Parts: sequence; structure tokens; C-alpha cells
Amino acid sequence: MFDQLIAYLDSVRARDPAPRSRWEILLYPGVWALGFHRLAHWLFDGELYFLARFVNHLSRWLTAIDIHPGAKIGRNLFIDHGFTVIGETAEIGDNVTIYQCVTLGGTNPTNGVGGKRHPTLKDNVIIGSGAQIIGPIVVGERARVGANAVVTDDVPEGATMIGLKARSTLVPAETWLREFIPYGTPCDEPCEQGNGGVERVEALERELAELRAEVAALKEERQVPARSRKTGAAS
Repeated sequence: MFDQLIAYLDSVRARDPAPRSRWEILLYPGVWALGFHRLAHWLFDGELYFLARFVNHLSRWLTAIDIHPGAKIGRNLFIDHGFTVIGETAEIGDNVTIYQCVTLGGTNPTNGVGGKRHPTLKDNVIIGSGAQIIGPIVVGERARVGANAVVTDDVPEGATMIGLKARSTLVPAETWLREFIPYGTPCDEPCEQGNGGVERVEALERELAELRAEVAALKEERQVPARSRKTGAAS
């Protein structure tokens, strides 16, 4: 059990550069929420529903993360920050990363029968902050859902979903093969170190100035023939 805990903390550290030690990770609300959920889910499976809900209520009060006791969660789930909701019939695979303010929500069945109504996240999925995954859909393995996306349809394996309503966007193979993409949102360009961002802005400003000069030159060329025609007409 101790080895499993160490492996879990190391899996979190591999996805988050902030903690300096495993001890810091033990203070993460997502770690506590997952621990409470393991107990609540055990009680839920034993049909001790009130006790399971009590543990869930205590966990939500302490961590600001609401995981229904009935949700099925695999190994190494990392919930980075709080304010996340995971519904009763949600299923989460291994090594899934969920950022803050995410909802794995359910649909309201018209026949009044609960059934499967929350999403299934396959292994190695990353859900960006503010994303809303709604209904009994499947998010394929290694898929990424960008920040604030709203997903209501199945997501293919390896796809990256963005927007409202979310649409799939193709990413370069070298990006897709990366082990981990923070917030599930690949950038068009790699993050630049030091003053790289400033240099990029300066380069864009120079390019903009050149384009403005070209436009001004084209306007001047168009105005010269017009002046010549006016002069000839006056003669």
C-alpha cells in the first residue's frame, strides 16, 4: 500500500512542476478528494449509501471537489485544484488529469430511469480547466479537451477538442506523441524560455510595419496614374 501511494505521488509530480517534494503533494485537495472517494466508493458498493454520501459531503466541504460515491475511478487520477464535479455513473481510466472547474455531468433521462448518464474517460485523457463533458459519451484514450470546451459527443482516441460546442482539431504527430500536455491544450509554438516571447512580439511588430509600408507604397502607385489622367484632361 505504501508503494502504491509513493507511485501515485510520483505520477502527480511528473505532471505538475510546482511541488518540491512528495510531502507538498499530500496537501493537494485533489489527493484528499481521491482518498475520500476510495472510502465512499467502498461504502457505496456495500450499499451503505447514507454513509457513502456522508463521506462525500465531508470531502466536498474540505476540498471543494464533488465526486459521487458511485463514480468508478482508475489509478493515478490527478485533479489539479478544486471546484470539480464528477457524476454518479462517470468512469475514469488510468493516469487521467483533470484541471479546475471541470464538470463530468449527466443527462436527465426522459423515462426517469437513471442508467448510464455520465461520461467515460479512457486512459491518459487530459481535461482542461472549465471544460464541461456532458452525457454518457466516451472520451477516447490520450484525448485532450481544451479549456472551457463543451463536449457532448464521443471523442476519438488521440483527438484534441476545443470550442463551444467542441470540435476536433488536428495536432502535429510530435505533439500527439508527447507524454503530457498541460491543460490538454497544445500551443501552436513551444513555450519559449527567457525573452523568447518578447522577441517574438518584436518580430511580429517589424513584420506589421513592413506590411504597412507595402500597403502605403501600393496606394501611392495607384494614385500616380489617377493624377496623370486628371492632368491630361485639364490640358
